[in-house]
Amino acid sequence: MCGFVGVAGPGADPSSESLRAMGATLAHRGPDDEQVLSREGVGLCFRRLSIIDVEGGAQPLWNEDQDIACVLNGELYNFQELKTELEARGHRFRTRSDAEVIVHLYEEEGAEFVHRLVGMFSIAVVDFRSSAGPEVLLFRDRMG
Repeated sequence: MCGFVGVAGPGADPSSESLRAMGATLAHRGPDDEQVLSREGVGLCFRRLSIIDVEGGAQPLWNEDQDIACVLNGELYNFQELKTELEARGHRFRTRSDAEVIVHLYEEEGAEFVHRLVGMFSIAVVDFRSSAGPEVLLFRDRMG
């Protein structure tokens, strides 16, 4: 089971060192990889247990314009169906990871995208498109 930690907002320390220290507390949940996003006052550290797309599914994952990022802990059971739908609408995927559908679905549907997901999950989406600064959204599955 993967895991992620993060910081955002005034006074937050999104430095890589700070995030890696927080992420180290989750090393037992994600021994296969560690990635950090540190940008514009927002920081995420993702610890990965590689199950789907072992070689290409490092997170955070980004949309085509690099202005929306996400991390996913869990599994999306309907990601293949969603991916096919999104590809038909012109979205380009770089991985075979179930998590990548999140950034593209969020682009199209905003926060309501979560109602289309079937699975067990916790998700962080960071939207850098606003001139007021990045927006961080957190989601969990219905049983959460």
